[in-house]
Amino acid sequence: MPVTDYQGASSSPSPFSFGSLLSLRRDHTAMASGEEADLEVFQRHLAANLGDLLPAEAAEGVPAQEEILSVAWIRRLLEAFILCQEEFRVVLAQARRRGALPAAAERLVAEFHERAVKALDVCNAARDGVDQVRRLERLADIAASVLLAPGEIHEGQLRRARKAVSELSVLLVDDTTAAASGGVASFLASHRNRSFGRARASPSRGSATGSSAASSASHFRSLSWSVSRAWSASRQLQAIGAGLTAPRAHEGGLVAPVYAMGCILHFTAWALVAAVPCPDRSSALLAHHLPVAPARAAFPWAPPLLTLQERLAEEGKRKERRSSCGLLKEIHVLDKATQKLADAIDAAPI
Repeated sequence: MPVTDYQGASSSPSPFSFGSLLSLRRDHTAMASGEEADLEVFQRHLAANLGDLLPAEAAEGVPAQEEILSVAWIRRLLEAFILCQEEFRVVLAQARRRGALPAAAERLVAEFHERAVKALDVCNAARDGVDQVRRLERLADIAASVLLAPGEIHEGQLRRARKAVSELSVLLVDDTTAAASGGVASFLASHRNRSFGRARASPSRGSATGSSAASSASHFRSLSWSVSRAWSASRQLQAIGAGLTAPRAHEGGLVAPVYAMGCILHFTAWALVAAVPCPDRSSALLAHHLPVAPARAAFPWAPPLLTLQERLAEEGKRKERRSSCGLLKEIHVLDKATQKLADAIDAAPI
């Protein structure tokens, strides 16, 4: 082969030339930086969604329009979680489009999906709790309708209203808390001594009515849960949060987003358990069962998440809510209304 031919052939571009290697490295660096930018945007979106759940500061002399742990707030919490989950799916799809995920990343994603499946049991229990709150409203309507009815109130109507308020008083108390303080029946007896016993009901009659109401409420609770009798909200929350640890400084890729979604899922499930009646919910509110708190400055979404968690913990420590069946604002309002109904029925002219 002529020398000139050989030189010409050697000068042609080769797929393995030094220039092409530099180009591949630049492309890989650009891809990595693009992935990091997408993950940073995702975490900022999480922070914004959680920040929207923080109660707005009320203007001077004007109360806040929406309180934390109200029905409207719980709805927005669930909507925020669904939005975060949809964005996480997009981030995960983009990462897989760039190439196969490392085995460690696939394992973390699988663990998050397992946590999400465990959270479905919490959703089922919370749905049953919402049904129980609807029953509380119906009992309150029965008692209120007697007092609001036109004309004379007859003894049979008053007896029906008293029975409804008695059952309502039992269902408004958390089972575990009531047992620790002497049981549901003792709570009901003390409630009746305060509300009904001053005028006409004898101690034996009050005790019998209290036992009947407690038995009726206990029977309702035993039939109202779609989860098993041995199911515990506290243990389920522990299972959701088990192994949820913050990523190390050198860990990149999907580690931080998966950890973020695990923390938000855990908090959402915990808020549902705190808000509505659930089996063993009082144990779930103890300090050592709370979601693991990430470092406040470590992630953009950590400050709003920790603020929300602190606010919910404060609500659970309030004296008037410690024995309540749920921290939902509407349950607290119903509890106050029940006390007023009891006083009004006790003051009836029969």
